[in-house]
Amino acid sequence: MSPAEGALLGLTEPVRGRLVARHEAREVGLAAGREAIRAAANAIRATHRDEIDRADALIDEAREALQAAYRACGSFPDVLHAGFVQDAAKEVAEAVLTRAAVAGEPLPGPDEVGVDDVSWLHGLAETIGELRRASLDHVRGGRVDEAEAALALMQEILAALMTIDVPDGLSRGLRRATDAGRAITERTRGDLTTAAGQRELRRALDAHREALERVLDQPS
Repeated sequence: MSPAEGALLGLTEPVRGRLVARHEAREVGLAAGREAIRAAANAIRATHRDEIDRADALIDEAREALQAAYRACGSFPDVLHAGFVQDAAKEVAEAVLTRAAVAGEPLPGPDEVGVDDVSWLHGLAETIGELRRASLDHVRGGRVDEAEAALALMQEILAALMTIDVPDGLSRGLRRATDAGRAITERTRGDLTTAAGQRELRRALDAHREALERVLDQPS
């Protein structure tokens, strides 16, 4: 090996070491992110099934996996902000927010959830769709008042998201998520308007039937 080759290898070896470390961090972060997404999705399903203890356990699992991704990638900003960690953070935020929303609890902020601001906002936007599912479940169960409460929260979330007016490059496309939330909210409002009308019609028919029965029960 010539002196020039030896000098060049001396320069490239540290570079190779840094790239290997970055690659290893990425692989650990990807695996942890996938685990966080899996647990968060299962937590949302458990929430809708009213399996509260299971939902809480899965949320804890999702949070732990997300923190593992943060730790693995934290020394490499380009890896940390490549997108996959933020995707996992959004899913975790959605699971935590959905759990609170369906239970009628105050919605936690980004610091309490343990995610960055933009991931929290995207999780909040996704929660609108989960609230639609909860609202329709209430309608099918004949609980129109609870369905209307879910719609009211959807509208509050949408109103809050619409105050975020920054370029898409900073918000990672939040405007599109907000537009999707608006469409979901409008469809839900239409569904509940129909359900409320049917409820009032049933009440009117029941009152009419009861009045008719009282008349028929009177002695002639």
